[in-house]
Amino acid sequence: MKLFDVYPLFDIEPVKAQGSTIWDKNGVEYLDLYGGHAVISIGHTHPHYVKKITEQLNNIAFYSNSVKIKAQEELAHKLGELSGYNDYQLFLCNSGAEANENALKLASFHNGRKKIISFSKAFHGRTSLAVAATDDAKIWAPVNLTPNIEILPFNDETAFEKAMSNDVCAVIIEGIQGVGGVQIPTNSFLKKIKALCEKHGAILILDEVQSGYGRSGKFFAHQYADVKPDIISVAKGMGNGFPVAGILIAPHLQPKHGMLGTTFGGAYLACAAAIAVLDVIKSENLISNSEKIGNYLMNELRAIKGVKEVRGLGLMIGVELEEACAPVRNKLLSDYKMFTGSSSDKNTLRILPALNIKKEDIDKFLEAFKKVLSQ
Repeated sequence: MKLFDVYPLFDIEPVKAQGSTIWDKNGVEYLDLYGGHAVISIGHTHPHYVKKITEQLNNIAFYSNSVKIKAQEELAHKLGELSGYNDYQLFLCNSGAEANENALKLASFHNGRKKIISFSKAFHGRTSLAVAATDDAKIWAPVNLTPNIEILPFNDETAFEKAMSNDVCAVIIEGIQGVGGVQIPTNSFLKKIKALCEKHGAILILDEVQSGYGRSGKFFAHQYADVKPDIISVAKGMGNGFPVAGILIAPHLQPKHGMLGTTFGGAYLACAAAIAVLDVIKSENLISNSEKIGNYLMNELRAIKGVKEVRGLGLMIGVELEEACAPVRNKLLSDYKMFTGSSSDKNTLRILPALNIKKEDIDKFLEAFKKVLSQ
């Protein structure tokens, strides 16, 4: 059997990683400024993370959600405490797409409605409703097409106001658009969405899959706008590489046995990984570090010739160039051994490093980036 060939791959085979450094099978060292799509939040193979997962693996690795798993309660408590959402409820699953799928389903259970509003350049996942709410026709299969989704212009308050009615089930928006090229919703836009959702009895879903877990310089990016969503979806940095995800659910959304479910969600190893991540974010003040290092990097980037615009919060950064970024990314990787990310905007590269990346690593990147752009 061979692999189903859907991924364009770099000819690099990593075999070891530590912090923000990756080594390939030939011993070549790389600086990781992308974290595998913003997944690596506390650095590769962080000792506390490795210890927690190893200890758990030596005790029990898996049982289903038919028994009490105390680690789920510990995770919920620590997540509520660190995020500021102590009064919310936690449903655990396995991926960002699955989190958004459950968020949309829960919203529909709550108000009995069908219509979903999402926004231009949005990416919410590749499954059923999540992909239908994603603004990318290339990844829609015919079976995904539904009249229940309306995609509106991003940051357009007038268009949103016109579209809102008592027929709307839910509005889903990213805290910061990632795949869309690091586009930030204005505080005014988020406040408008929140107000109209309340007015019409719709559910506000904040997709913090990429922008959450301290990446923005706050635990959640939407906290800059001082709004409280009804549901928040999380994944990626939640497990630092271990598949774990979830939705944070407001107290007024009531559970019922059987309404949501998953085989693997919230299993022992997933909880061990997620608890370790929260422990490290708290003990090493990584949210503060994200803000500090991110601001430094963005200020330096804005002074570089060839950079058209820098968008971001914390360590979720999009660098829009005056030309296509692919040759720049390829040069950074081949000549300077540095991983960066792309986006749906061909001119914008993404920088999404671990939240504990060191300033000296950022300075190495800036030096290399200036050289590449000057060539």
